Amino acid sequence: MEHFAQQAYQIFLQGVAAVQPKQFMRNCLPAALVQEATRIFVLGAGKAATTMAQETESLLGSKITQGLIVTNDPAAAPLSRIQTITGRHPVPDENSLIAGTAMLEMAGAMQSGDLVLFLLSGGASSLLADVPEGVAMEELQQLFNTLLKSGADIREMNTVRKHLSAIKGGQLARRLHPARIYTIILSDVPGNDPAVIGSGPTVADPSTFTEAWAVLEKYRLVDTLPAGIRHHLEQGLTGAVAETPKPGSIPHAQYCIAASNSIALAAAKEKAAQLGYHTTVLTDTATGEARELALRLARQALAYEGPFPACLLAGGESTVQVSGTGKGGRNQELALAAGLVIKDAPYITFLAAGTDGIDGPTDAAGAVINAHLLQGAPDPLPFLHNNDAYHFFEKTGSLLKTGHTHTNVMDMVVILLQQPPAFR
Repeated sequence: MEHFAQQAYQIFLQGVAAVQPKQFMRNCLPAALVQEATRIFVLGAGKAATTMAQETESLLGSKITQGLIVTNDPAAAPLSRIQTITGRHPVPDENSLIAGTAMLEMAGAMQSGDLVLFLLSGGASSLLADVPEGVAMEELQQLFNTLLKSGADIREMNTVRKHLSAIKGGQLARRLHPARIYTIILSDVPGNDPAVIGSGPTVADPSTFTEAWAVLEKYRLVDTLPAGIRHHLEQGLTGAVAETPKPGSIPHAQYCIAASNSIALAAAKEKAAQLGYHTTVLTDTATGEARELALRLARQALAYEGPFPACLLAGGESTVQVSGTGKGGRNQELALAAGLVIKDAPYITFLAAGTDGIDGPTDAAGAVINAHLLQGAPDPLPFLHNNDAYHFFEKTGSLLKTGHTHTNVMDMVVILLQQPPAFR
């Protein structure tokens, strides 16, 4: 990887390191609730569930009565007091159902005086799953896969998920009563809304069946809904199926946002400064279609008028409307689209990557691009049209492969600007 691409990657990795669970778990454990509890149960779901659970075990040890987490990392280290189930992301599988069933069974055994520490991170919506009566798992998988490719954002996705579940949207919290619940959250959504992160199984939900139906109408999916899914949602619209618990209805549940994208960006900014860059954080809530977001960010880089060398940082989560048959993820698509804009600006390097280390259904976290890496590369436009960014970056050797990072606070964009020729 060439020099400036390597520097951008170092800045990204510093941001990821700052949101590892070992950096925040000790400060997030509710000491008073732990002291008062008769029994302590540790439950959790998400891409960071294993490392969060490891830190919890190291801090509480034998105080933990029982535990269960579900994660997507097949190489997750074993835990001594907390059971681990490996599920699938971003579409649930049978292990996700097993985890959902097991967690509901544990919830039914809670007593007054019990404390549930729930460890929540991105990916939980898929990893912890159940199906409504009369609905087949394959039907849910198909619907969620279609929504993922439709361009729906995370709030819209999870509004639908919460209303096709008896776990999500605060419903697990309702089942855990009379235990006290304290949820420690690693945020992977813009704005850090706890009701959206991981579909909020232990957090009150302001969304409704009406809103879930509206999402499906927006993306023209109502007419193709399987009969069982359609029936469940229509029952919810008429009140025959209970709504998710609304704000104020689960007073036995508390939460804290332990880490977020802004913390990662602050650490990345510090690293960039150490490397000699004048650094600006543009936003930690970047959203929108990946190609459109790439255009906005690349134009900001081209219009930059501050001191050089410079580093522009952004965090958030884009979406992709998949129409091609290629391979890639939203960050790879974002970087490729940006490359088309900066190809004649050799002083700009553009990196986009997911802090979880997994971008879409690929083994890469994202990609980095600049004019140097584009030299001798094939025409990027056909790859972009076919949603095939992975194979383009495979040819340029600029895929970023971190493996599972055991954390997840959305995505990061690192843009490095050297002094343009006109300024020299």
